[in-house]
Amino acid sequence: MKKIIYLLAIFFIFLNCEDVIEVDTPIGTSRLVIDASFELYLNETPITMEGGVKLTLSAPFFDKETPIVSNATVFITNLTDNSIINFTESGKTGYYTSNSIRFIPEFNTTYQLSVIYDNETYLATAQLIPTVPIDNVEQGDNTLLEGNETEVVIYFTDKRNRDDFYLFDFDFSLFLASEDRFYQGKTFNFSYFYKDMVNNRDVTIKILGIDKRYYNYSNLLIEQSEQGGGNPFQTPPAVPRGNIINTSNPSKYALGYFNLSEANRFEFTIKK
Repeated sequence: MKKIIYLLAIFFIFLNCEDVIEVDTPIGTSRLVIDASFELYLNETPITMEGGVKLTLSAPFFDKETPIVSNATVFITNLTDNSIINFTESGKTGYYTSNSIRFIPEFNTTYQLSVIYDNETYLATAQLIPTVPIDNVEQGDNTLLEGNETEVVIYFTDKRNRDDFYLFDFDFSLFLASEDRFYQGKTFNFSYFYKDMVNNRDVTIKILGIDKRYYNYSNLLIEQSEQGGGNPFQTPPAVPRGNIINTSNPSKYALGYFNLSEANRFEFTIKK
């Protein structure tokens, strides 16, 4: 009996000594995030150019809202002839587009993105990267381990005598990066599996031409998104460095990427 009383006394001592422990999460330096991705659809009539420059600030991991950046100066310079296209906020706050002059990049031409914010200048350069069409998309009947996935099979023909890197956009913020190391110049197909139910949904599947550096960057972002969920191209709080530099203060670098892609898309309806 004495042993039981002794054990109960110890239990109540520990119970009364419990305190709420608050853990301070580290808050890194807030950085400018520049999402400047453009898609040029040369095979469409009329030619379609999609994309713009989205400016935000990085925020602590547990913050529910991402700060939007307004009142920045944004423009793109064609470094061949030094012509400038100005971008202004339109539609959504923090989203900059070229309204007065249509921005249609050309191949083998270097373009420089300039963003001036908070008295600092951020620069990045890019060239338009070519792609190939999607030949066909078919729905398959294979599944993975869970058994409830939906398979689509994508067919395309790679360009000969050229090292190509591609970014596939499967809608619903689903992406896959690929390189033509093992199928250069060949007609190639692969399966992609939607894990969520997408029966009777219309999807737009895209193939974007990208360079090797953006290919590596995309793979890292996709890997992070698979670990933590979400859209990989909505820049998370901690991401690999992109191609944007701060010429005013190099240590205060920006996050994000400036990318120009030729793109093709294929409209497809997933059936039951």
